[in-house]
Amino acid sequence: MSVMEILEERSAFSFEVFPPKTDVGMEKLCGEGGVLDQLYTLNPDYISCTYGAGGTNVGKNLEVLDKIVKDGKTVGVTHFTCIGNTKEGIKDQLQTYLDHGIDHMLALRGDLPFGWTGTGGDLHYATELVKFARQEFGDKFTIAVAGSPEGHIACRSIEADIAFLKQKQDNGADYIMTQLCWDMDQFRWWLDAIRAAGIWMPVDVGIMPILDQAATINMALSRNGCVMPRALCEIISKNWIFPNPFDKDPFDANAAQKKEDFKKAGIEYTINQIDEYRACGINGIHLYALNKFEDVAYIAKEAGLLDLI
Repeated sequence: MSVMEILEERSAFSFEVFPPKTDVGMEKLCGEGGVLDQLYTLNPDYISCTYGAGGTNVGKNLEVLDKIVKDGKTVGVTHFTCIGNTKEGIKDQLQTYLDHGIDHMLALRGDLPFGWTGTGGDLHYATELVKFARQEFGDKFTIAVAGSPEGHIACRSIEADIAFLKQKQDNGADYIMTQLCWDMDQFRWWLDAIRAAGIWMPVDVGIMPILDQAATINMALSRNGCVMPRALCEIISKNWIFPNPFDKDPFDANAAQKKEDFKKAGIEYTINQIDEYRACGINGIHLYALNKFEDVAYIAKEAGLLDLI
């Protein structure tokens, strides 16, 4: 069953993983009894796998997806970007995915490597990638596209961002996977706005579990420019690790306890946010597994995302 068929029938539940850079990391993710095998036990509708920054680590991405396809427990979805690639290269790579049984993709421009001012390739935007994939492969791929409830940080306005999202739909995209968003008022506004703009695609919401101070701040500010609501800021402030959570050797004597307390509060915050998202009538929850199992399994169970019967 394709992801679109699932989304049309019911709410979906899925995970995102990333391709490890080391053999040890790959073994932990893809080895027997590893994280992927554990995630299968939760019966996700699909598992997506990212690229590395700037479209790197593609070989490991394919290796992860090969395992998902071979195991046959769920659908594998590859992230795919325009970064540093020609049309012919994109065509060849997409054909390789099809040859490996991977027929679902998330079409992205991709985060530009540090110092870059453009993609360095023939295609410059995700709108172009969607159109090119449809022209070259027809309906062979189910194509997801990113949606930014707060507007993409590189876009001139959120209204323009919504217009480009509509263009992705017009060019042949199937469904939306949202970028990180903690501002629920903004998300509700955005959901109403895209529907008013004629965007009918199902909305699958991306959720990053709040487990670590530094990772939370980094994800919000380094690439996405996300608003951090007061309740989330309070969790960070109450458990602040001195001198700062990015210091690998903090002088804070209570650092270990603060990390534990932050993680506990962050998990509760994540579960509550999933409740709020589901109350908006969205079409699915896409949980960033962060290549781990126990924490996301707990969150999924407590949020009522699992069919326990």
